[in-house]
Amino acid sequence: MDENQMKEIEEMENIKVDHSYTADDIQVLEGLEAVRKRPGMYIGSTSEKGLHHLVWEIVDNSIDEALAGFATDIDIAIEKDNIIRVEDNGRGMPTGIVEKSGISGVETIFTILHAGGKFGGGAYKVSGGLHGVGASVVNALSEWLEVTVYQNGNIYFMRFENGGKAVESLKIIGKTDKHGSMVRFKADPTIFTETQVYDFETLNTRIRQLAFLNKSIKLILTDEREEERKEIVYKYDGGIRQYVEYLNQNKSPLHEEVVYVEGIEDGILAEIALQYNDGYVPNIYSFCNNINTAEGGTHEDGFRLALTRIVNAYARENGMIKKDETLAGDDVREGLTAIISVKHPDPQYEGQTKTKLGNSEVRKIVSSILGEQLEKFFLENPDTAKIIIDKCILASKARMAAKKARELTRRKSALEISSLPGKLADCSSRDASECEIYIVEGDSAGGSAKQGRNSKFQAILPLRGKILNVEKARLHRIFENNEIRSMITAFGCGIGEEMDISKLRYHKIIIMTDADVDGAHICTLMLTFFYRFLRPIIEGGYVYIAMPPLFKIQKGQRIEYVYDESSRDRVIAEMGENVSIQRYKGLGEMNPEQLWETTMDPAFRTLKKVNINDAMEADKVFEMLMGEEVGPRREFIQENAVYAELDV
Repeated sequence: MDENQMKEIEEMENIKVDHSYTADDIQVLEGLEAVRKRPGMYIGSTSEKGLHHLVWEIVDNSIDEALAGFATDIDIAIEKDNIIRVEDNGRGMPTGIVEKSGISGVETIFTILHAGGKFGGGAYKVSGGLHGVGASVVNALSEWLEVTVYQNGNIYFMRFENGGKAVESLKIIGKTDKHGSMVRFKADPTIFTETQVYDFETLNTRIRQLAFLNKSIKLILTDEREEERKEIVYKYDGGIRQYVEYLNQNKSPLHEEVVYVEGIEDGILAEIALQYNDGYVPNIYSFCNNINTAEGGTHEDGFRLALTRIVNAYARENGMIKKDETLAGDDVREGLTAIISVKHPDPQYEGQTKTKLGNSEVRKIVSSILGEQLEKFFLENPDTAKIIIDKCILASKARMAAKKARELTRRKSALEISSLPGKLADCSSRDASECEIYIVEGDSAGGSAKQGRNSKFQAILPLRGKILNVEKARLHRIFENNEIRSMITAFGCGIGEEMDISKLRYHKIIIMTDADVDGAHICTLMLTFFYRFLRPIIEGGYVYIAMPPLFKIQKGQRIEYVYDESSRDRVIAEMGENVSIQRYKGLGEMNPEQLWETTMDPAFRTLKKVNINDAMEADKVFEMLMGEEVGPRREFIQENAVYAELDV
């Protein structure tokens, strides 16, 4: 990196935005009328996810103030009665009158949609948030909201009620030597009818992520709802370097130092941190302005291009591979944990969920910055470079073996029954939207399921015993495993980067195992396989877990199936004396009619839908539960043993 680039980065990171942030910087684009009528358009949903989105909108405003160089500390608290409080030590929101709206900056920000300092191009260089709608949308969807601004030696205060209506204009209520803003709000229960209770872990995960992505900013999360106050402080001077170390803490890194590069071109800052481990699965996460771009985009494209190019060039120049050999992208990414973070003044997003970065100029910028600095790192650290290249070469050899094994799983067409696994009892329908496949543990339960199913839309695939733990296996071993091959072939959509979700033959993939420890282990092994190699089927909402009953309770002609001990006790109390109780140890104990009535009949069954709320946390949990490191797994079991139910 040359001196000019170093200077530019320093300016971006350490020097405040050279622009005022006054009432004149607030630009008004449109009103707020539709928010309460269609909240889902603005925050995604009014479920638990939408509730937490309110917090992110206010926190993002404080993060933007920190990125501009004015705030260093951000406090987020859940008060009693699930009131949220967010405070920063930035400049404080504008308190003067906005010429276009005729009201104070604070009132404009909180009552007019698309009003904020993010649209003028001066108050903030880069901004996360939801395109500036955040504060006003939070206000519109709150039972009440209060804003306190510490500015110019004064304390300013304003309160809104009943979905964003000002109680009175902004007023001075005291003197102070502080500076910054504080927002308190309570979500409106008439909007968030499902829940108004905040999940501490959900907030904690995102706050920690923001601290990693914005080095040296202190974020404090406090839960004041219980008598014992809970507080966690995050501040990472190493930024995304420490993020990679955190993600690799349950893995075995191949080299001690995390490779870190940063650079700036055309006002776009790119940071990349990477470290290889002895695993086989790549974990590459990208962000733009602190927003996780889960679908990737041009910054990820640039990263992949540069990494593949530099690894191959170094390997050839040092005689580690032949001149005509090429290590594929998959080879150079095996066992790689990487964070790509860009800060862009005008990001453009693509994709259905708006989580794919589309700015074409970013590809070249990231590729250029990583290429130049990774080449330099390899030259200065030949021992580390050799470890990385050796890992990539080994991955290449395994890929060639996997290619041969993969051919065995390919299905010529959905209509060629001969290519289906022999154990599969397929359904007659070819409409994927109505078809479902039960992955059943054991031949005995598989037999009952085949007899009890509706063969028009229900397919049954029995599996024998526990499938391979893919967390500890190379790709060719995975493709050689009969049970895994049967699933891949039956699903029909391919696997990994060759996967085409549109070819998925069943829109419900239902894992049906016994309700015991072995059944739970088999379920976890299958979910690990789906998560690692078929993640789009989870993200698309196609994976479910069947909930077979634990007990059959009968008195005379009345039969009740229940799923836990507390329900059993309640039903027995209702029925009175002389009841017969059958405890199901496994699916094989049910006859076909019972299995249909309790677990397979769409009219009465209970299914759990599997989703991925946070891919990075899910990855850490899978690695911890199924990986090589014993210590973290032991700690997890000790911490969570209190929640386990023992079958005595």
